[in-house]
Amino acid sequence: MQNLDAVISAINDPTRRAILGRLAKGPARISDVAGEFPMSLTGVCKHIRILERSGLVRRKREGRENTLTLSAAPLREVARWVLNYEQFWESRLDRMERFFREKRDREKRR
Repeated sequence: MQNLDAVISAINDPTRRAILGRLAKGPARISDVAGEFPMSLTGVCKHIRILERSGLVRRKREGRENTLTLSAAPLREVARWVLNYEQFWESRLDRMERFFREKRDREKRR
């Protein structure tokens, strides 16, 4: 869980989420990824560096080509953390459902 903050910070940005979405389809060269965004190559590279630092993206260099691949394992940490709160929300929703059912039953008896 030590990387949780970095991963959450990285996926907080819509451009970075879009980059991850693109890489979920398969590896891509940086120039191909950058071509999908209305910003400079330098701007896209800054986003990619943040994704690399969080462990969500890996870069492979072959000569002058840089290919990016998605490394989704850090997202599992986020999913596990979120699931810790599932029981909390389920109990709240169960209470709300019970409240409205009891209210409906009271109104029927009138």
